[in-house]
Amino acid sequence: MSEQHTPLPDDFRTWLTERGEDAYALAWVAAGSEPPGWAETEAPRVGETGIARTGADLTRIAVQEVTRGRQETLRRWLQLDDGTRQLAIITAELGGLREHTPGELAAELMRDPDNDEARLTDLLASWLYRRNAEAPQGLELGWIAAAAAWTCHMRAFIRFPPPSVLLSSMERAGEQDEATADLVVSTGLKIADLLDRLERVYRPRTELIEDWHAVQPLAADVPALTAMADWLLDQIALRDAPAQQLRAVLEPDVTDYLRDRQADGSLLGVTVPALDAPRAAHLAQARETVRAYTAAAHSGREQEAQQLLDSFPVPARSLATSGPAATWRQHSATAQDAVAALTAQRAATTAENPADYFTDPELLHAETSYLAAREGQLHLIHDALGRLAFPAPAPRDLPEALAPIAAAQTQRRVIEAFGTPERAAQALNGQIHYQLQQPVPAHRRTTTGAESDLLTSARDALQRIAPSAVPLDEEHIRARTQEAMARPTTPDGTATARPAAHDEAHTQALAAGSTTPGVNR
Repeated sequence: MSEQHTPLPDDFRTWLTERGEDAYALAWVAAGSEPPGWAETEAPRVGETGIARTGADLTRIAVQEVTRGRQETLRRWLQLDDGTRQLAIITAELGGLREHTPGELAAELMRDPDNDEARLTDLLASWLYRRNAEAPQGLELGWIAAAAAWTCHMRAFIRFPPPSVLLSSMERAGEQDEATADLVVSTGLKIADLLDRLERVYRPRTELIEDWHAVQPLAADVPALTAMADWLLDQIALRDAPAQQLRAVLEPDVTDYLRDRQADGSLLGVTVPALDAPRAAHLAQARETVRAYTAAAHSGREQEAQQLLDSFPVPARSLATSGPAATWRQHSATAQDAVAALTAQRAATTAENPADYFTDPELLHAETSYLAAREGQLHLIHDALGRLAFPAPAPRDLPEALAPIAAAQTQRRVIEAFGTPERAAQALNGQIHYQLQQPVPAHRRTTTGAESDLLTSARDALQRIAPSAVPLDEEHIRARTQEAMARPTTPDGTATARPAAHDEAHTQALAAGSTTPGVNR
């Protein structure tokens, strides 16, 4: 039996444990925010949603039902899977959750002497047929999508559909030719070989690009491949210097969050505060933009890729720290951590390590390009925040006409650092919210109060200098448009306009001025 439409409890693991040892949760997993790190070397486990990993966002879960035993669980997964959403199979274990693939359950059932092999074959054939029939392309491409889906989900059972399953599925589709069977098998082997390559430590960029071109067209029909396609793009971008420079310009400063994860994330019973929503959104935007550039750059769309680079120019690396930036770093613990982390990362990148018997030159070049661009971007951010929080008085000998120009430099630096004053306000609001989350990590309990006050003063100053937008008078615009459209036209097709009040006054003033001596008409 199944428990339908189960609400997500507060403690999902405990709740699932109470359902019994043979309880499996079938849950739809929505797409969610990704971790802030870019250089994760672990490839995604294709066929899993990743929702059982440590630190996963369980709010992405929508429980469909709870099933009992492997046989019922596999049967319901094969019936519910629609090829457009990701359906996870989850069990509770001591200390956490575990995610299973349908292929694992199928393999265990095949080893069970009490299993009805004919029934299992029928269920698998029915699922494979639906993956073909419901593929948008249909015909031959539908079988390619079905074969890719099989390899992703059933790889733990067998890499490609066995003859009994494949023949039964083809009979349902009214196709029994050897060419189609060969296509399904060859596609399954191709995807399986690609998944095997993901486990290799060293991957040259040319191979990553080739794999991405193979996976990307299938990801639309096989959601399980979406994470893999994105991961391949990220790995390509890590070896592309312009992509890393674009990343350095767009990504927000999340040093405080990264420091908390490093300091307290490994301690049992310590909860790291969640990254605030504004900066998480900015981080997601940066990642998607870098992926868009990488996809364009390696798909023959060089002009589109260059347009993205031109839209976000790389800041010049400052040879000296400006006064406002130095003042901000003196008072902000997060800014000090950001500079220290960047320095440590540069030292680790350029250090000679005998253990690194081989260094990917493209990866090294891209990383150094990122560090140089990020240093310039951090300087812009710290300079802008320093000008906001610690405004300097106008120089004593500054000409009066230049005073407003000097004051406008603060807003200019804010725009250079964040893009717009509104985006700067979002980043500051998010960072303030993050600092005030409870409980405060132990390593920054002495600095959080001062840091939040400093950020608040910068945000308040930003609100004072932000230009107020003039709302458009839609009724006035509509009336003027209707007036212009209603004007009569002259024989030559030009419109004759009745002079407005201010036009008549202007004409009278010109007429009066025409008799004034000394006026050059």
